[in-house]
Parts: sequence; C-alpha cells; structure tokens
Amino acid sequence: MGEIRVTTPLSTEEVRELRAGDRILLSGIIYTGRDAAHKRMIEALDKGEELPFKLEGQGIYYVGPCPAKPGQVIGSAGPTTSYRMDPFAPRLLKEGLKIMIGKGARNQEVIDTMKEEGAVYLAAIGGAAALIAKSIKEAEVIAYKDLGTEAVRKLKVDNLPLICVIDSKGNNLYNREAV
Repeated sequence: MGEIRVTTPLSTEEVRELRAGDRILLSGIIYTGRDAAHKRMIEALDKGEELPFKLEGQGIYYVGPCPAKPGQVIGSAGPTTSYRMDPFAPRLLKEGLKIMIGKGARNQEVIDTMKEEGAVYLAAIGGAAALIAKSIKEAEVIAYKDLGTEAVRKLKVDNLPLICVIDSKGNNLYNREAV
C-alpha cells in the first residue's frame, strides 16, 4: 500500500493496478454529480441522448460543493454518502466510468460491476471539505444548472488526496478486520 499519483482519464489497465488501501493523489479532470444529476444522466442514456461529458476513463466525485467565497475557485467540497448513487452506478460503469469518489459503503451490485468493468471506488476524507477544496484548481458548471449545488461540474484537480477503498478486484477496506 503506497502513495500513487494518477491523472485522468485512466485506462482499465491503470485502474486495475490500484489496490484497496493505496493512497491516491488524483490530478486532471473529474466531474461532480449526486443523485439528482445521476438520475438525469440515466434518463438521458435511456433516451439515447448524449451525456454532459464522456464517461470513458473518467471519474465522478459525489459532491455538492458550497458556493465559492470571493477569490476562491470553489467552496467547501466534502464527499456525499455514496450509497445514494448505487441505483445508477452500474449503468455508468458499463458506459466507461472508471472512478467513483465519495464516502461510505457500496452495495454488492456496484462492487460486482466494478470488478467486471475495471473500476475503483475512492474515498475522500469526510470532515476535510476545506482541505479538499484546495486541490480543486478550476470549477465550471457544465450541466443541470437548475440543480444548484447538485449541478454537474467539471473540476480540474491537482493532487486530490484520496484512499482506494474498493479496488477492481473487489477488495474492500470496509470489510477488513482492523489490524
């Protein structure tokens, strides 16, 4: 278990190298989305419509950031509880999503789909929202502006500190006994 620097987009091969317990410093472009945005993305896919961004090799951070104060790129950006996205995640994983970022456990269907598709679940540190915001260098609403803080944003991140909680083999830190 080491500290690994990765940059989006990630290939399936790169994702499969990540292991539960790895400390990740993520850079590049990621997108935000919570349950309301996920519901709209699934509805768009069901209608054969384009999504607001290409999923292939990308990551979604489950966050509804606070408004930015003057001089800031973004306000506090702490993770949302991930199980709320579980009904939507398998479909997005099958469409090419490689990274999900949030907090808390995931259901077995999501984990099984991660194993099939070569994806990982990374945890952001709850309670460290202001620290996380410092790793976000650019933020732009790209879809569903009417959802306010839950709108889809394109974020440029630099060394966003994360932990690989569930890897592409299904190894799950939440299911391990404390050592």
